[in-house]
Amino acid sequence: MLNEEQIWNFVDAKKADFIALSDRVFETPETLYNEYASVAEHVAALQAEGFTVTEGICGMPTAVMGEAGTEGPIIAILGEFDALPGLSQQPGVAEHSPVETGGNGHGCGHNLLGAAALLAATAVKDWLAENNIKARVRYYGCPAEEGGAAKAYMARDGLFDDVAAAISWHPSTFNAVQHGHSLANSRIDFTFHGKAAHAAAAPHLGRSALDACELMNIGVNYMREHMPDSARVHYAYLDVGGAAPNVVQAKATVRQLVRAGDLETLRDLVARVRKIADGAALMTGTTVEAKVYSGVSNLVGNRPLEEMMQREFDKLGPVPFDSEDDKFANEIRKSLTSADIAASFQRIGRETPPDLAMCDFVAPLDRSNSGGEGSTDVGDVSWVVPTVQARVATCAVGTPFHTWQTVAQGKMPAAHKGMVHAAKVMASTATALMQAPDVLAAARTVHDERQARTPYQCPIPQDVKPPILPRPE
Repeated sequence: MLNEEQIWNFVDAKKADFIALSDRVFETPETLYNEYASVAEHVAALQAEGFTVTEGICGMPTAVMGEAGTEGPIIAILGEFDALPGLSQQPGVAEHSPVETGGNGHGCGHNLLGAAALLAATAVKDWLAENNIKARVRYYGCPAEEGGAAKAYMARDGLFDDVAAAISWHPSTFNAVQHGHSLANSRIDFTFHGKAAHAAAAPHLGRSALDACELMNIGVNYMREHMPDSARVHYAYLDVGGAAPNVVQAKATVRQLVRAGDLETLRDLVARVRKIADGAALMTGTTVEAKVYSGVSNLVGNRPLEEMMQREFDKLGPVPFDSEDDKFANEIRKSLTSADIAASFQRIGRETPPDLAMCDFVAPLDRSNSGGEGSTDVGDVSWVVPTVQARVATCAVGTPFHTWQTVAQGKMPAAHKGMVHAAKVMASTATALMQAPDVLAAARTVHDERQARTPYQCPIPQDVKPPILPRPE
């Protein structure tokens, strides 16, 4: 087997260009399905590196695919580049300081995620050419992970069907191979239609859609006691029927986000939430229309791939942070609570020294997991192809994601070191797999056995299309 230091050197050779890519994406934070500037940056980088580029994959203008190599197994490396609303923040400032009030910000580090994934794919491309290896590397630039479920549409529509294995990563406060579990979810918009009326002169003639939304939320709240501990239901009003309290609201919409540990439990909970909506409509004399906005599956683990990535991560070791990285991390930690800091490592079952500013270890593969879980559309990829992910430290211990603190650290040297480290982990895992057909075969066997027991059923119905946004003028 070829030495992994060669692939690490290929990463180092081009890291400056991809750090710059990450910073450019950071400066133009775009939310789900609106990542036109961000995807253009990724397309330009793919073209400059000589990939065969396919734009607009799966009917999504802000999705792109690049491929290099000839014949042999296809190893996919997954990237993202969407931001979050309302998290604008000056980089390098350890207090809340928005660039633009109410603006977007990279509160989940996807500027780093996509750049590192593309750097890894580029290094693998160069390694294939240097060593005349018969294999292919494919980069997927994926939009809308934050609520838009782009990869779920891709998985549903067969865009990973010819892939031997998929690799990804996520910025984090610690270094570890991602355990194969997350929460499946479904986002459904419930629109109630009633009848407007004068709220003082003739309220009895109206039928309030807003009342129906509120009664639905009450019903869902009563359901919380009677669902699994790991399940979650959240809501947001999309349309409250107007701002005039003297008008009975004729139309109102609430989005319900239902999460569960697996697809079967999710389907059961969604069916119950739908019945609650029907009950709310019945009680208020309104009608209700339910429309699936998006949904994702729970992650499915793959032990052979996880063991391979763990070996590569252990060879590389933790991210090489220095005292300057610790210094800024400690400034950020002044804005965090002790609970924030403790929560960072509860998810990997490790007590954290209170003075540890940046993660200085790689967690073992076999570890306890006592923290909460989120959702990711990588879950759908894992149902259709063997998939593995890394968590790589890019920010201070205790940093809660989806916050201004994450954004503040998104262009710091520590973040750049973490993304380059992640590229090395992914690239060396990919090249190791290309030289280990027995591991790829074992990964496929594990995957197929799981599929035989529980076939994949995408949580997004076939007739639902991605909620594409037009290109801004």
